[in-house]
Amino acid sequence: MSNGIGRRTAVTGAIGMGALGAIGAAGTSARAAGAPITIGMSLSLTGPLAVSGRAILLTMQMFEGDFNQQGGVHGRPIKFVYYDDQSNPSNAPQIYTKMLDIDKVDLLMSNGTNLTAPAMPVVMSRNRLVVVMFSLGINDKFHYPRFFQTMPYGPHGKLAISRGFFDAAAGIVPKVKTIALVGADADFSKTAVAGAREHAKAMGLKIVYDRTYPPSTVDYDPIVRGIGAAAPDVIYVGSYPLDTVGMIRSVHSLKLRPKLFGGSMVGTQIGSLKAELGPELNGIVSYELYVPAVAKFFPAVEPFLQRYRPLAVKAGVDPLGFYMPPFAYASFQVLTQAVAAVGLDQGKLAEHIHAATFKTMVGEIKFGADGEWAHERMLQAQFRGVAGNAVQQFMDPAREVVLSPAQYKTGTLVTPFGAA
Repeated sequence: MSNGIGRRTAVTGAIGMGALGAIGAAGTSARAAGAPITIGMSLSLTGPLAVSGRAILLTMQMFEGDFNQQGGVHGRPIKFVYYDDQSNPSNAPQIYTKMLDIDKVDLLMSNGTNLTAPAMPVVMSRNRLVVVMFSLGINDKFHYPRFFQTMPYGPHGKLAISRGFFDAAAGIVPKVKTIALVGADADFSKTAVAGAREHAKAMGLKIVYDRTYPPSTVDYDPIVRGIGAAAPDVIYVGSYPLDTVGMIRSVHSLKLRPKLFGGSMVGTQIGSLKAELGPELNGIVSYELYVPAVAKFFPAVEPFLQRYRPLAVKAGVDPLGFYMPPFAYASFQVLTQAVAAVGLDQGKLAEHIHAATFKTMVGEIKFGADGEWAHERMLQAQFRGVAGNAVQQFMDPAREVVLSPAQYKTGTLVTPFGAA
């Protein structure tokens, strides 16, 4: 393939990535011995999104080993076929075309808003089912009946990802009046900021800054100076890992102190970036999928993470695993449970996934009409008391206080930003 995509293309166990490859090899010596069921997926193994993609790959290899050792699906093992999209959305269409036309995979999965959106026309043109992870608001555009998204955004994802942030803002006294909205010019960020814009208008906030920046941006000081000049009470950011770090550091460098700062900031959930930012995270409010403060509600997650973490350290991937691994594992559970129930017919699979309730590591998952969770379950959390850069401190439930939803709440917002 062009652009070097094929250089890191493999089935599990043959990727030449040290500890990751060793884990995959273990999965191939499984008890399930029939013809393998192949699952194709594009992964960001290099480029700016590799911090996430490599954690998903490790989880994928763990699941393959677990599942095949348990007998697979009716005696058939699963085998993942994946390609490095190099964190480049323009590579996604040709990767999915190759998986369908040349590899002839049985099933499709996808990961990430910016990579899933450009792949959808290929998937839809072949009338194939796709299970996607960490992809915000994709089916709002397509309404494709064979699309299923396994993150807990619920039926209104672009609003769900920021709902808790604005619930926190509404409780600030004296009442906040102005807001700045900023995000990368990319699918995820634009969708997240669009939802924040709707919440801001519903609250009667005056939007004093509302701009995007190129994903290639490296200097965030001019953006943050512009925000500072507008003097907003609240700053909401929609960002991916590299720009998340850049925005946070510029806000500190230029000493902005709004009443509330955060947003849909991908990266604040990932162990390596938590450790890199350390005390600079204090006071930030961002979304989460799982944090130690909610462990008692999801008893299957911590035993999994205890297995994941030593492998992650060896592989050099996210050492905590709170964000992507549990939900990635749950995504594989959904797909394989469906195949076990009805086989590989794409239409029957879609009908079954729409109708069934799936028992997964992260709780029961039931899908609504557009293939999103029937009910949203996004967490909003505020960083508190982070000191130094040791990653182990984030295993302490007190480091991220859950603000919402109510059933998981462990504390209330500390304001203004900087006071935490």
